[in-house]
Formats: sequence, structure tokens, C-alpha cells
Amino acid sequence: MLIFPAIDLRNGRCVRLLQGRLDQETVYSSDPRAVAASWERQGAPWLHVVDLDGAFTGAPQNEEIIKAIVAGVKIPVQVGGGIRNLNTVRRYLEMGVARVILGTAAVADPGFLRQAVNEFGERVCVGLDCRDGQVCIEGWDTTASRSYAELVPELEELGVQRIIFTDIRRDGTLHGPNLDAVADICAKTGLKVIASGGVARLEDIIALKEMAPRGVEGVIIGKALYAGTVKLKDALRIAEGE
Repeated sequence: MLIFPAIDLRNGRCVRLLQGRLDQETVYSSDPRAVAASWERQGAPWLHVVDLDGAFTGAPQNEEIIKAIVAGVKIPVQVGGGIRNLNTVRRYLEMGVARVILGTAAVADPGFLRQAVNEFGERVCVGLDCRDGQVCIEGWDTTASRSYAELVPELEELGVQRIIFTDIRRDGTLHGPNLDAVADICAKTGLKVIASGGVARLEDIIALKEMAPRGVEGVIIGKALYAGTVKLKDALRIAEGE
């Protein structure tokens, strides 16, 4: 199983939001490039970078910082936030981003998603950000009136191979991931699943690792790493099966 340290960008800084709320922001660093380099030095196999400003405005806002992060590390970087057309997908991939995450556009425009998957294959994945089982879009501000249970089989039919599932109510809370929802998604699909939201302790990583045979490919860890409740080296030891 893979561990993805999260770097959430807002106004050029590395931050964390509580349940996606802009009025509940904690700033961890004014130098996201240094944060990325630090996670790489500590052994992270991937980085998960989200342009929060892009997610809320609908277009990339921290693109130059993301470009600098990608150029400054040798490990692969997946990027989401405000990617809503093919030109943006191409631009990110051409700058060296390993994988783009489509959220709002993937839910609102299946035709666009099909085009992106047909052209770029596994370099495109879909982020399902859910509150009480319902998918939220536009920076988590809007409920799409679709449940993840409805969308997951449709995504599979469109050729998507990997999803990132985030429980918004757990995100940034350190209350533990929604294991029941992750298990439900794995039972409904053959898609690879990366879990996100609420990881607080090593026991959470152990629980997700046990679900790897059912389709859990990785876990994104944000606040727990920045707050120190989880050490990256310990998370990696568990994920790698030691």
C-alpha cells in the first residue's frame, strides 16, 4: 500500500482545512517546495498536491508553485484542484505531474472525463469527495445530488481505473477514516481506491492496509503528519508490510 503525504495549497502556502471550510484554516508552511522536499527525504513514494484555490474558483491558481514542487522532487506527484478542461490536464502532465485528479468536472461532465481517460489512461484518476455518502463538487461547496454508490459503476464503465475517496466530515478532524464507506466502495467495484480523510493514528493505517487485497491501493495523510500524531517512517513501515 502507498502512503501519500498531502500538500494542500492556498494563497501559495501549505495549509490544512477542517472539513474543507475556508474559515477553518491552519497554515503549516509558507514554503511548499521545502515541505515537498522534506517528505521526499523521509521516504515518501508519492506526493498528493491539491490547489485549494483552484478547487474553489474552478481554474488553477497555484500552478507555478506546483511546477516548482514537481521540478524539485524525483518522486511522482499527483495533482488536483480546478482541473476542468483538457488543456489544463495536458499542461500539468507536460510539466511533469505524474497523475491528475478530476473532481467537479468528472462528475458534471462525463464526456470530458471519457476524453481525458481515452487520451491519458491511468494518468487520470477521479476524486470522489463525499459528505454523508453524497458527492460534493466545486471545492466541496455544492452537493451533486449523486451518491458515490451511483457514480462508482459509471466511472468504471467510462474507463477510470483509480479513485480517491475522501470523507469530508472526517477530513482534517483526526477522528479516523470512514472504513465502512471505503469497504463499501471496494465491494461495489474493481477500481483501485486511495482513501483520504481523518487518518489520525497508526491503527488507521493498519486497518486500511488490511483492506489492500480488496482494492485499497493507498492512503493520503495530511493533518496527522503535520500535527505529529503519525510519523511518516512508521506509516511507511506499516504500508510496506514490515
